[in-house]
Amino acid sequence: MLSRMYNPPHPGAILKEFLPPGLTVTEVAQRLGVSRAKLSRLLHGRAAMTADMALRISLLTSTSAESWLNNQVQWDLWQASQKPLPKIDPLPLPKAV
Repeated sequence: MLSRMYNPPHPGAILKEFLPPGLTVTEVAQRLGVSRAKLSRLLHGRAAMTADMALRISLLTSTSAESWLNNQVQWDLWQASQKPLPKIDPLPLPKAV
């Protein structure tokens, strides 16, 4: 099993690092073709990175959509791992053919 990054940043926090100083949320939202509110929720960690948004941001930042979605998955897994899970009995191993 791969070890998870310790408390990875939300994709919105990573996106903030890409944005040049002086560029407003409204201007970035217009470039992306989304509402200011939608982008603001992402930037503040109150919304998840969707596949559609990852594609848009990949075009904006010349990065891959997969990297943005992977950031979201890592963040989601970390958040979920901080909560107790129920006891789950594993499935039996398949029989050899």
